[in-house]
Amino acid sequence: MDNAKECLKKAKKEGKFYNDPKYVKMACGTAYNGVLLALDCFFMLKDIESPKGKNRKSIEFYHNNLAKSDKKMLNYLSSAYNILHLWGYYEGIEKANVVKSGFDDAYTIIKKIKPTNSITKKKADAVKDE
Repeated sequence: MDNAKECLKKAKKEGKFYNDPKYVKMACGTAYNGVLLALDCFFMLKDIESPKGKNRKSIEFYHNNLAKSDKKMLNYLSSAYNILHLWGYYEGIEKANVVKSGFDDAYTIIKKIKPTNSITKKKADAVKDE
């Protein structure tokens, strides 16, 4: 998400709009990929198997599996998909508050998946040494 924010800065916001759709597209695509990566980790923790072989996971894969495990997160995914992937990445939407809304949805998903009591490296090393 940090990379996505950096791309968005390059789009140079002026008033309510971004000036450069190329950077908006890059930022939205990067943020959406962050959402999918977080969901892949979430599914892995829930022992939900990915499609076999070299098949790419579809949005239906994510929708179907979230519908079974977390319907609130499904709403955020649907919104992030529409805003970040379709409108942002493909269309290059330049309206700043719409892009912000997509980023907010992405952060909500990531924050919900992120472990609440994550262990720092120093703490993990200390536990190993005991």
